[in-house]
Amino acid sequence: MLLRRLKFLAWLGGLLVIVLGGSYLFAPQWLMQANLKREAMAAHLQVHAVQAGDTRWAYYEGGEGPTIVLLHGFATDKTEWLKVAKELTPHFHLIIPDMPGWGDSSRVAGASYTIETQAARLDAFVQTLHIGQFMLAGHSMGGVIAGVYASEHPDHVTGLALLDSFGLKNTGNAFTRDAAAGKNPFVFDDRAGLQRAMALAFTQPPELAGRFADVLVARNQRDRAFIESSFNTLRQPSQYLSLQQRLGQLTMPVLGLWCHDDKVMDISALDSLRNGLVSASAISTSVISGCNHMPMLEKPEQTATILTSFALSH
Repeated sequence: MLLRRLKFLAWLGGLLVIVLGGSYLFAPQWLMQANLKREAMAAHLQVHAVQAGDTRWAYYEGGEGPTIVLLHGFATDKTEWLKVAKELTPHFHLIIPDMPGWGDSSRVAGASYTIETQAARLDAFVQTLHIGQFMLAGHSMGGVIAGVYASEHPDHVTGLALLDSFGLKNTGNAFTRDAAAGKNPFVFDDRAGLQRAMALAFTQPPELAGRFADVLVARNQRDRAFIESSFNTLRQPSQYLSLQQRLGQLTMPVLGLWCHDDKVMDISALDSLRNGLVSASAISTSVISGCNHMPMLEKPEQTATILTSFALSH
């Protein structure tokens, strides 16, 4: 009997290896999606969808307590918040959408995707969900959208957290010079291009098995036209200074959180934020060492701790 059980377990193990190996070779996206679902479950988040305005929004929701809405950055999606969400859902009710045009949210051909139109779409989204008052946090592109929304709807936003945010004056760096020249490092056609993009955003880029990297390359190629058009839109002065021009209108408590070694949004933007917040009821700033442009992925526990402290203190 024992020998039969051992043989069965060996057969089952071999079958599992074959299935996983086949999935990795021929359908690696399935394994990646399965891992994201596992992370979402660990963070007590569920996937939902709702039509609001011209967009079919896909979003995570979960946790109990005061509501926090988290907005992702450029050329990414709601999954960038999963590690932080795991730390936050025991204390907060989280809503984490794919911004219109990105991730699993819909994209309207020929429609405008400026910061202002995205902020207007965000208003339609929160009204559709009847959220009421909430803390709003945004990373990079999500930060400038969050800031513009908060300047226009201060009664809805109890606190605003800006993480390595786009839209502020800074001293500039190699990325901003390349962007001004029209060079977009976030489009690529092979694994080497993906590695260069990740090296720009991470202090220590995560290691990706080859077939998983291929999935990201294929996704980037599929979305190339939208990534390019969005990048060119954001290069306009009306866009890359859109938050700077509205800082005086922000009346709620504001947190600026930056990675010390950000090679995309230079940390000098934090000074512009501090100096421009002439009407904010409270100003908090935090700098995290050992990360680049992605604090929620490189330092998730520390990021969550800072967000929690800010949320609970206001």
